[in-house]
Amino acid sequence: MNKAYTYDVIVVGGGHAGIEAAHAAANMGSKTLLITLDTNKIGLMPCNPAIGGVGKGHIVFEISALGGLMPKLCTQTYLQARMLNTRKGPAVQGLRLQIDKEAYNQLSKKTLEALPSLSLRNGMVEEVLVNEQKQVTGVRTQDGSIIAAPTVILTTGTFLNGRIHIGTHNYSAGRRDEQAVTTLSDCLRNLGLHMQRLKTGTPPRLSRASLDFSKMEQQEDDNLNYLFEFYPHNVVNKRACYITRTNEATHTIIRENLNKSAMYSGNITGIGPRYCPSIEDKIARFPDKTSHQIFVEPETETCDEIYPNGISTSLPLDIQEQYIRSINGFEHAIITKAGYAVEYDFVLPNQLNQTLEVQKVPGLFLAGQINGTTGYEEAAGQGMLAGINAHLKAHNLPEFILDRTESYIGVMIDDLVTMGVDEPYRMFTSRAERRLLLRQDNAFLRLTPKAYQLGLIDEQLYADFVHEKQLIEDTVQKIYAEKTITHLLTLFEDMQTHKAEIVALTSTQLSDRALQTIHAQLRYAPYLERELKEVERREQYKALKIPVNFAYKDLPGLSIELQQKLSKHQPATIAQASLIPGMTPAAVSLLICTIKRRN
Repeated sequence: MNKAYTYDVIVVGGGHAGIEAAHAAANMGSKTLLITLDTNKIGLMPCNPAIGGVGKGHIVFEISALGGLMPKLCTQTYLQARMLNTRKGPAVQGLRLQIDKEAYNQLSKKTLEALPSLSLRNGMVEEVLVNEQKQVTGVRTQDGSIIAAPTVILTTGTFLNGRIHIGTHNYSAGRRDEQAVTTLSDCLRNLGLHMQRLKTGTPPRLSRASLDFSKMEQQEDDNLNYLFEFYPHNVVNKRACYITRTNEATHTIIRENLNKSAMYSGNITGIGPRYCPSIEDKIARFPDKTSHQIFVEPETETCDEIYPNGISTSLPLDIQEQYIRSINGFEHAIITKAGYAVEYDFVLPNQLNQTLEVQKVPGLFLAGQINGTTGYEEAAGQGMLAGINAHLKAHNLPEFILDRTESYIGVMIDDLVTMGVDEPYRMFTSRAERRLLLRQDNAFLRLTPKAYQLGLIDEQLYADFVHEKQLIEDTVQKIYAEKTITHLLTLFEDMQTHKAEIVALTSTQLSDRALQTIHAQLRYAPYLERELKEVERREQYKALKIPVNFAYKDLPGLSIELQQKLSKHQPATIAQASLIPGMTPAAVSLLICTIKRRN
């Protein structure tokens, strides 16, 4: 194959990872091709039609700060907006939007079609092509087409040898009514990649007309004046969401039929998500709980179908009908689509670099569920980074890496490539050691300058960002000069009530996001200073190498649990050791002192 590549970047898969990867690469100037099984299903939401939440919402804000597409699509397709955890501090609050999934799907395709440097193509990729040095040269599709490019991004979701399970019945499929990709896994194994199986699931969909919402609790929406994008937005909530609960009757039906669930019959070998279990898992694992919450959410503005969030299942359809109708408000529910579990192949992500490029195959990038993650937001964050780095590699430019101290996307990627996964990975604020530094409100301050340097945002947006950044800095300086911090903190606790007084004190017209940033800087000032010092200390020692076969056993001051974990993972550096779940600052300090003394 000659060097006159047809494309700079090929993206395989049109889910949330694929969308961001293609959008980023094309926006940066790469001639990009997105190949997917059906271009009409680009941006499809096969599971919960919502984006954001605590931790996940932080990722979406960071995608926004980097010039990504997901936040823009959300602004135009949301049905309801809520800010979670408002009774807690700004570091752990999370914006969550209920989305019209049909509108999101249609707008995704329309937006990508309008990008001059991007082409869309229907097709199934069966092989990633490489040269004798195992460097990527392109792909081969099912119809025999050879498409050349120096970089390829695989964002295959649940399609690699995907298999759907409903009770004892199972069949090959990547998603409901969509064929699985059955040959690409063998190609990846032949390239030397190690793979395993994971499992996820979805609940049955219900006819809205068959439900009694008067028996449910209506969720309150929030009056917000901005969403995930930088600029303010007049938020209008269009559809309500509700809450109901399972009960003892529901649990009895499920408990008596556990042997019919694909999860418990032995048909599924893949590992499911511990933090988002099926209803069978919940009842088996938490036998003392008498009820579990169900969030009753619209899937589209027309509300023809309802998504009962919290009761994903792989039980037979007749059992699904029984337990659904035992739930308050669901007594006459009609199931329009059965719930199911899907298991699929994934690549162990500790075979990737921080750029999401495969270590053994230069030019091959992986993003999304193929890396063992779950969630639209996690997929989009990976897609964004993979798209940026595929473009940079195709043009022989320096790579782009986000550190875990500067972004949740960096935390996620560092976790994946350093520790790997033993269950579907989901983002939580607790995964970030420096979450006071990584808030929603300061995502633009952290990442917009990087987006500007990469050419991902326009001049006007950057100018407006710089103006707001200067206002924030000037206001904070003025507040410290006035020495009215205690009084101002009281005002900031209820910004909506005291907004006029705050503006009068600051003498500037600031957005609510900017006010939130000022509030956080005042409130967390001593803690932020401490965290910044810890970041500096980590930077100082993160490259400190741990000797091969370092003897952790019986190391004084190190718990038996940590001895076992360190012996299992064999971290190469202090930075890697610090990421092991359960590692404490004291344990890290002990390792540093021991290694330095022995050296």
